[in-house]
Amino acid sequence: MSFLEILLLAVGLSMDSLAVSVTSGAVMKECSVRRVVKIAFVLAFFQAMFTLVGYLLGFSFLKLIETIDHWIAFGLLLYLGGRMIWESRQEKEEDKKMNPLCLKTLCGLGIATSIDALAIMQTSLSVITWTIGIVTFLFSSFGVCFGVKLGNKVDLKLDLIGGVILIGIGVKILIEHLLGF
Repeated sequence: MSFLEILLLAVGLSMDSLAVSVTSGAVMKECSVRRVVKIAFVLAFFQAMFTLVGYLLGFSFLKLIETIDHWIAFGLLLYLGGRMIWESRQEKEEDKKMNPLCLKTLCGLGIATSIDALAIMQTSLSVITWTIGIVTFLFSSFGVCFGVKLGNKVDLKLDLIGGVILIGIGVKILIEHLLGF
């Protein structure tokens, strides 16, 4: 596999993380290096580690996980998106709504957007793992900053829109796996 192919694979795998990071930034409406790095690191960590785990566990595990990975991702994203939508309809204080900086929430998002990386099985594992991690980190960092700018310029119920986006990503994952895309 050439480096260009690895880079394109990394970009493809990081698209869900990019969407989640834009949503997270829009909900936060405040950008700091610490917040950007936290979100981007967790998403990149799961993307890279799921690549490594998929490789280390081998093809037998791949056959097992292939039958349910899309359902796990769909369920996690449906839950997190549904929670965001539900919270957007509540008359709560702003700080009581979904916090994309909460480690529990971030790990759920990281797992849901990275589960497809379990299927990556290649020989140049370290190059693939690092490339996927770095590209996801960079895309997610950009996404958080873009989301914050969007959230500050647009006065919409971004937590409602974010919930719909998360559910949409889950539906996309489910459809891709069920229809064999």
